Amino acid sequence: MAEEKSQASSKFPFPYKPYTIQEQFMTALYDVLEAGKIGIFESPTGTGKSLSLICGALTWLRDFEEKKKLEAAQLLADRVPQQGLSKDLQNSSVSSSDKLEAKASGGELDWITEFVQKKAERDLVDKLKVSVLFCSLINILHSVYSTATEPLDKEEESFILAEYESDDEKKPKDSGRTHSQLAQFVHEVQKSPFGKEIRMVSLGSRQNLCVNDEVRHLKSAQQINDRCLEMQRNKRGEQKTPKRKRESRAVCPFYTYEQMQFLRDEVLVEVKDIEQLVSLGKEIKACPYYGSRFAIPPAQLVVMPYQMLLHSSTRRASGIKLKDQIVVIDEAHNLIDTISCIYSCEVTGTQLCCAHSQLSQYMERYRTRLKAKNLMYIKQILYILVHLIRILGGEFIDVLLQCLNGKLLALIGIGYFLNHHFFQTQDELNMVQNRNISSVLQEKLDRILTLRRFHREKPKTAALDNFLQSLNQKAMTPQTQGEAMENEQPAMASPMMKVEGFIFALTNANKDGRVLIQRQGTVAHSSLKFLLLNPAVYFAEIVKECRAIVVAGGTMQPVAEFKDQLLLASGISADRISEFTCGHVIPPENILPLILCNGPSGHQLEFTYQKRDKPLLMDETARIVSNLCNVVPGGIVCFFPSYEYEKQVYAHWEKTGVLAQLETKKKIFQEPKKASQVDQVLSEYSRCIQVSGDITGALLFSVVGGKMSEGINFSDDLGRCVVMVGMPFPNINSPELKERMAYVDKTMMKTEGRSPGKILVENLCMKAVNQSIGRVIRHREDYASIVLLDHRYSRPSILSKLPAWIRGRTESKASFGSAFGAVSKVREVE
Repeated sequence: MAEEKSQASSKFPFPYKPYTIQEQFMTALYDVLEAGKIGIFESPTGTGKSLSLICGALTWLRDFEEKKKLEAAQLLADRVPQQGLSKDLQNSSVSSSDKLEAKASGGELDWITEFVQKKAERDLVDKLKVSVLFCSLINILHSVYSTATEPLDKEEESFILAEYESDDEKKPKDSGRTHSQLAQFVHEVQKSPFGKEIRMVSLGSRQNLCVNDEVRHLKSAQQINDRCLEMQRNKRGEQKTPKRKRESRAVCPFYTYEQMQFLRDEVLVEVKDIEQLVSLGKEIKACPYYGSRFAIPPAQLVVMPYQMLLHSSTRRASGIKLKDQIVVIDEAHNLIDTISCIYSCEVTGTQLCCAHSQLSQYMERYRTRLKAKNLMYIKQILYILVHLIRILGGEFIDVLLQCLNGKLLALIGIGYFLNHHFFQTQDELNMVQNRNISSVLQEKLDRILTLRRFHREKPKTAALDNFLQSLNQKAMTPQTQGEAMENEQPAMASPMMKVEGFIFALTNANKDGRVLIQRQGTVAHSSLKFLLLNPAVYFAEIVKECRAIVVAGGTMQPVAEFKDQLLLASGISADRISEFTCGHVIPPENILPLILCNGPSGHQLEFTYQKRDKPLLMDETARIVSNLCNVVPGGIVCFFPSYEYEKQVYAHWEKTGVLAQLETKKKIFQEPKKASQVDQVLSEYSRCIQVSGDITGALLFSVVGGKMSEGINFSDDLGRCVVMVGMPFPNINSPELKERMAYVDKTMMKTEGRSPGKILVENLCMKAVNQSIGRVIRHREDYASIVLLDHRYSRPSILSKLPAWIRGRTESKASFGSAFGAVSKVREVE
């Protein structure tokens, strides 16, 4: 065993002596990558998971690249006359280490490496030329106009749509989605033994990487994207027509091909995080957003938010190619929900009305200047918008009921109705998927509407207003419609882009999604929402391309759901899936997970929706928390299943005097609903714990799934005990959840006679629990108690869904007295 440990240590470079579980993690990871499998890795926070991922994966990459170089050298040796080769290449029995020494000493392998590098550079230049052509997501050309009636000023000439492009000709679109902060992961790479030699690039959004003050100070991500693209078009327009006299238009001084090449080279020489990349871009006057993308082809490691990876259009727009690549997804516990969210889409009645109004005015203004084909497509989109508005207004009810065979009106399939009433030809779908119209409207229409000619005359929307009023008596009046548009417009995305996203979502197969109609009196307040029920359909694209995929997290339980709904449903065979889970590095006595079945008065703890409002149960919970405050030092974090229930319990305890009693022991804090207030509450909570005095520590009321249930570390005295009040089951009356349950019941096999839909609800609950209780125990010397208040946690089906390192140490206590005594003994081990 000692010999195996020594071999593992020498195989994987590591910044310090690794824990045994880290060696096991890296060995299992190496085997998965070598065999081309799909690995599910669970390693608790505080066990060095990120560093293990980095060192294990990069060790495999190093060995793989060395193997390929030697194979290339051997192939060359077999094809070239022997007298033209050095002795190193003639002797096939030379060891790999000798060949690497030959490379270092300037032997023939240097020539091979140089040849490969030059070829790669030539290929990269070709790719960059293509990238520059494709970097504009909207191509508004100054084309030959069909007629020349009323002249347009210079400001408006650029508003005319270019010739429509087919699917094969379309430019990839960038969703502009915000990304999570990757600096911590990059810093792990920097301090690893590979930090000085790996060619790595970090990708991010324009919001995070833009260095042009004129652009990055805009209010929204969409405005930043649009302004950036407009500047690119201006620059290319000047380059294409240097002799043509035209109005001087703003161009981005950082969008310079030579400087972006220089930035690319600098990025590949030394590992940089997003902030360092931005600083470099400012220093050398180069765009970090595009410069980083130029670095993708020669990079060995590309770091990005996984939303950028999972969204196919964003992935293509970023130049990410997955063929035969290794994909490692960290913090993958919410992967299923993330994919479903990315490809689901909602459009409101107000957005539909705004889009119809904007597009109608655009068509009227430029009717004589538009190509006949584009004019036809605009009319088709208007036709679709009218039908969507009519659905929200209550029309087509009979048709919907026929499609559903008498089922609930709220939920409709995507097949018969939409295909027969919206899309008569594939061209209609092709057009709305083209970002040309939607982007032109978002970027230009506001400026069009401010021109003097639009101030002199009222927008021609009377027909639309009359149409809306005719839908039903409760429809908006022109005045209320205008107010709704005015109130919502600043906060919402481009109406046409929202419509485009919704219609694009409808191109999914009928079996993979549902449309939810939410009618709330008026058209403006109603909405249409597409729900993606089968995330595997998009994950399968990644699986098909990649050599191997690793998904990792601190709590991947319940793994069965992950395997069934994402991996097996993607067409992956069971023998290709490999699972790895490890314990924690803390001593067993540093953690005490308890299931409390009864309170101090002997009352059974069962926080079902029907029982949790009873004063007796809230009083019993108060006694438990009060006793915990007597024996637990530092901070206690108490999670409630919802904001509503937390508010109800807080009000009851305030009324009965419990809060006043608790405040004599610990300072009480509540999780705020506004994200902007979270940092302030956490700072005051931390400061209170650090101050000594009569009040020893603090008590924080939080909500499962809230702002403090993920991403917040309650290490050391910030979280010596975490209390879970009840089980946070989702609302089974939600139409979305009902559809998900019906889908898995139809597509998944029963497990031990239990319905897949019921198991889904159980899994959603326990995933939320695992994330919340994972906020404590953040490093090897940490210690804490985990108290689960509900007898249902002791059920085998529930208990099995806790992380293995917690499940193996969990005790179920029937009486409060025994639990109280156990908690009082949890102390730091010297």
